[in-house]
Amino acid sequence: MKLMKLTLAAICAVLIASTAMAMNMKPGEGVTLKPARATWNTGFFQEALARRGLEELGYEVKKPKDLANPIAYKSIYLGDIDYWCNGNFPLHNDQLPKNFEKKGAILDPIIKAGGMQGYLVSKKEVEKFGIKSLDDFKRPEVIKAFDQNGDGKADLVACPPGWGCEKVIGQHMKAYDLGKYIKPIKAAYEAGMASALGAYKAGKPVFFYTWTPNWTVYKLQPGKDVMWINVPENPEFNDTVSGVQGAVSDPLRNGFMVYDITVVANKKFMEENPAAATFLKSFKLTIGDVSAQNTRMNAGEKSDKDIAKHVDEWIAAHQDAWNGWLDAARKAAK
Repeated sequence: MKLMKLTLAAICAVLIASTAMAMNMKPGEGVTLKPARATWNTGFFQEALARRGLEELGYEVKKPKDLANPIAYKSIYLGDIDYWCNGNFPLHNDQLPKNFEKKGAILDPIIKAGGMQGYLVSKKEVEKFGIKSLDDFKRPEVIKAFDQNGDGKADLVACPPGWGCEKVIGQHMKAYDLGKYIKPIKAAYEAGMASALGAYKAGKPVFFYTWTPNWTVYKLQPGKDVMWINVPENPEFNDTVSGVQGAVSDPLRNGFMVYDITVVANKKFMEENPAAATFLKSFKLTIGDVSAQNTRMNAGEKSDKDIAKHVDEWIAAHQDAWNGWLDAARKAAK
């Protein structure tokens, strides 16, 4: 019996070793990849995480080029860039080159509905005044609560001139006749949000625009500290999104397009590198993951070395998922 057990153990060891040998642990050896990344640093984490996985698969990954969206998509189409992890769709649909689908591919989302935009209000005031939408800021008692400088208007931390969100907020102010009741603050966004965070900590009401992923929803968490509110019904801004944590209603009419955060890649690159393609199709994040990392960047941890440390810590906390993505990529390379 003892001899049989030893024999079985030896056979198992041989099988395990044979399986490991059969699976090429570094299928990307000898191949150099050309990535790009967004010009906004809140999107750097996705690229750094993807790069680490591809390097573990044996690929040599060049330093990413920081490219504006339309240039990145054109570069992918032409084959000058292999992939980038900062696609926002359907938001970026009109930025794709003509016939992009012939040479480029939009992969499954890294974060489904990860690109959320809208208006947030301190939860205490939402409950106190029964705030459900921007229309509630026409009520005198609500205006008074959110009027920081006594000018008779509720103060909204908005977007600086030139940002896309500034244009949409302006459209909302006009479409809903809110100009007499709400004053969008268009100073530097970081400074405006720092002021709002300080006010909240002091027990004062806050009212601000934001997007996700972002450090703002990590510091002021929807459902706990603040609530997403609706825009009023209007044919021009009637898009809705369901399942939003910390929303005053489900679905929520947030007034902005909701988009997936995705990998976009050159088709020829994917065909020639099935391991890389499989990894890029597999890896997933949550809004919370990226918002937490963005918060650390906002606090000063912005260098490439800092971001690499954030990647180390994320992998350590999600080792099983990470190993699963790598294993799937290695199997695809057979």
